[in-house]
Amino acid sequence: MNLHLTLLKLLQPVSVQITGSKSETNRLLILQALFDAIQIENASESDDSQAMIKALSNDDEVIDIHHAGTAMRFLTAYFAVKEGRNTVLTGSPRMKERPIGVLVEALQVLGADMKYLENDGYPPLKIKGKKITANAVTIKANVSSQFITALLLIAAKLENGLEITLDGEVTSRPYLEMTLSLLHEVGITAIFEGQTIKVLPIAGSLQQSTIVVESDWSSASYFYSIVAMSPIGTSVSLSSYKRNSLQGDSSLAEIYKNMGVQTMFHENSITLSRIECQLSTVNCELNNTPDIAQTIAVTCFGLGLPCHLTGLHTLKIKETDRLEALKTELEKLGAKLAVTKDSLTLEAHTKFGGGSKAVSFSYGEGRGEVTAINTYNDHRMAMAFAPLAVKVPIVINDAEVVSKSYPLFWDDLQQLGFVKTII
Repeated sequence: MNLHLTLLKLLQPVSVQITGSKSETNRLLILQALFDAIQIENASESDDSQAMIKALSNDDEVIDIHHAGTAMRFLTAYFAVKEGRNTVLTGSPRMKERPIGVLVEALQVLGADMKYLENDGYPPLKIKGKKITANAVTIKANVSSQFITALLLIAAKLENGLEITLDGEVTSRPYLEMTLSLLHEVGITAIFEGQTIKVLPIAGSLQQSTIVVESDWSSASYFYSIVAMSPIGTSVSLSSYKRNSLQGDSSLAEIYKNMGVQTMFHENSITLSRIECQLSTVNCELNNTPDIAQTIAVTCFGLGLPCHLTGLHTLKIKETDRLEALKTELEKLGAKLAVTKDSLTLEAHTKFGGGSKAVSFSYGEGRGEVTAINTYNDHRMAMAFAPLAVKVPIVINDAEVVSKSYPLFWDDLQQLGFVKTII
């Protein structure tokens, strides 16, 4: 499905209810499967969370999680401790290109029984669930934090708990702190000191608990982008959000101050307002929050601002190589930028380029040419570029990819006054 997206007039005031955080939901789903005393409210409606739910309730030997990277990592650890169960964990062709060796090696050190079925270091995996008694492992800390989180989620279920030594600088530390906070919230003891995390075992059952999942801050980033590129006085309210969020991407509130967006916190929501602001070069170190890099880069382009983003090395192993994808698609619109293995630098500009990859559209009373953005089977590419419709009509190819994390994204944009037409 390709969408022609344009904006007639931004409607306001508008309040948007955003689905629960995918990151929190997927962690809690694993904990719920291990400890059935946990109840979850405001769970994410994303494809990734649906893939996790389906996998956890499926008794088949072959579990296909398609494009769900979080599910692949968390389920690798989960099935390793499911005593007596044999599982083949596989996914899409792209998933088979995403490395998982660091996690597999750590689990094997602990005594897990698993092997690669195709290429060493990559899915699919054959896993024989067993009782694990070893309780100490060292893991590289400068790769995806989800590898470490996968171990933390199963740690309390191990007979002797688990002590993890982190080797090197931790990537995406807020996501680890999110995991630890959720462990504490459900009653699991976890201690993070220096380069060591220790989780104590749970011999019996946890007390009954109900966890309300906060709405997803990564999803909020697209509304920050829309407000930043809109006239002064524009405002949008989003729920449900907390001032003291567990999510690292809540740093959006501080980052977007420099792009003219003020964040007001209420009891269960936030209001984003476009205010008068002296705009300048945006410099961000995003080692802890790489998922918002695409949105920030596109926002800066829409505002004509230069930006320099660093700490982006994990973007090359996501649904696509996000740095190269950003470069290719922004250049279609006339941007000048350079990327390295872990950074992006965008030059300032005064107007959009001609759009060398324009496509024709014709429907109703309208016809013309507009630049088409490819999404590379990556939900964040689709949603990061959509706010540019504030400035210029745009086509988003394969727009349905947003269902991976935010199924109602296009419907929510319509609430704001965007017009979507399938072409």
